[in-house]
Amino acid sequence: MNILLVGHPNVGKSVVFSQLTGVRVLASNYPGSTVAFTEGCTRLGDLPARVIDAPGTYSLSSPSSPAEEVVVRMLEDADLVVNVVDATALERSLHLTLEILDLGKPTVVALNMWDEAHHKGITIDVGELEREIGAPVVPTVAIAGEGLKTLKERLQNAPPPSATGRVTTEAERWATIGRITSRVQTLEHRHHTFLEWLGDCSVRTSTGLPIAILVLAASFLGIRLVGEVAEGYLAAPVFEQLYRPVTERISNALGQAGLVHQVLIGKLIHGRIDFLQSFGLLTTGLYVPLAIVLPFVLAFYFWLGILEDLGYLPRLAVLLDRVMHRVGLHGWAVIPNLLGLGCNVPGILSTRVLEDRRARLIASTLVSVAVPCGSLQAMIWALVGSPERGGGVRYVLVVYGTLLGFWFLIGRVLTMILPGTTPDLLLEIPPYRRPHWPTVFRNLGLRVEGFLKEGIPVVLLGVLLVNLLYWLGFFDTLARIAAPLMTQALGLPAETFAAVAVGFLRKEMAMGLLATMDLTIKQLVVASTLLSMFFPCVATFVVLARELGWRHLGISILVMLVASLAAGSILNLLM
Repeated sequence: MNILLVGHPNVGKSVVFSQLTGVRVLASNYPGSTVAFTEGCTRLGDLPARVIDAPGTYSLSSPSSPAEEVVVRMLEDADLVVNVVDATALERSLHLTLEILDLGKPTVVALNMWDEAHHKGITIDVGELEREIGAPVVPTVAIAGEGLKTLKERLQNAPPPSATGRVTTEAERWATIGRITSRVQTLEHRHHTFLEWLGDCSVRTSTGLPIAILVLAASFLGIRLVGEVAEGYLAAPVFEQLYRPVTERISNALGQAGLVHQVLIGKLIHGRIDFLQSFGLLTTGLYVPLAIVLPFVLAFYFWLGILEDLGYLPRLAVLLDRVMHRVGLHGWAVIPNLLGLGCNVPGILSTRVLEDRRARLIASTLVSVAVPCGSLQAMIWALVGSPERGGGVRYVLVVYGTLLGFWFLIGRVLTMILPGTTPDLLLEIPPYRRPHWPTVFRNLGLRVEGFLKEGIPVVLLGVLLVNLLYWLGFFDTLARIAAPLMTQALGLPAETFAAVAVGFLRKEMAMGLLATMDLTIKQLVVASTLLSMFFPCVATFVVLARELGWRHLGISILVMLVASLAAGSILNLLM
């Protein structure tokens, strides 16, 4: 038996799902699409049932995104439907409810956030609402588990909708909704709570922007701190103490030389394995995603889950929607950019929340070109911000200012030359509420699992490809060809191209090579900006190829090359 949970975004569907299924869940993509959904198991009496948490949708008759189209197809295979409704926004929610009931599927309405409706002075006559819509209605407080037992009991005997005289036009539907709401709902005047006042302040430009700056700054600093601590004190010691002896035995068995050793172990640095620089499948190929990237991914997804469950992300999307429209995106595209500040790989993977390939191409390109990952930023601060090298905060701000300027410029150019339009942001803003920790950790586990399944294979594939190119001398040839450009247009020594080329492996490694060169602060600023924008690291490159396809990948790479050389040349002229 298939039970489908359907409702608007941010009405608590995921919490209802978590309460019904526990921890036995599976994340999947709907066949033929990149739209993700979650499924789990429960029991209705003695019968097993499959519970599917469908993507949030506002309408069945006029779907505005691939996710909403998938929900329409999912409903065709559903045996039972649970329509999760926001009790604090009954009139707005009933439009989808009536559309679902028109399908004739056995349906139970979960009137969720019942406690918040009471706090807001909203009273709903549940019995009268059942009679009006012709389907069972169960008040729930999913976050506390209230009403879930009754919901399962009503699902066992849910009949097809019994109401007659179904409407056929939008005008008739809204007239019916107004009539139902006026009969079943009463409102009492009450003063705003602190959280309601804070919610209002979060979407006003005058107060919302300072709040957003504080939230984003706290997010960045906290995630960077957690990621660096986890990498330095947990992941790296595990590799050094437990995994190093294994790789050394394999290296010795292979004679410490040869093509197989180069591919599996990589190059020995001063006679020993260096997990960052050796660049073998079993060394750098596993160390980079597990010891360097994974700590930041964990920290990012955990914090993202808190902001998501708290109800802040929709407010941030609305607040920045006008800015994002200038670069061909809408407010939700702030999420990939936010994730990209920790690691570009999950940032690009998260562009799947956007509606079409045009938006995903623009967002992925912006993340790859102008959003430096956390480890690269740490090295920029260490080198460009170092007073010993003649640097300081103002030079770091030159790097960030250049990246921000080109982020905006590239977005504007892509918006003008790529066919298509920018969709409007259709978004319900939920009230602030305390995070539901089981849901936060469940989503964290699913997202990290998805990253490991998708991230590690593509990193290993990229490492293998780069190894073969190095073995064939491809990068040495490229360095000789690019030397005149480095010296004349960018004002950099020819040997800096070696560091820029290493940036394809790991950009913080490339910054480390720059640190060994006798560069002026002007050259450090130019080289850091060039390295940030020039070409994605191998993990990002392979994920880009997978998400965009080779044609759009070519467009993205061309934009990176042109923009990075332009930025470096301009800085060389102006500084």
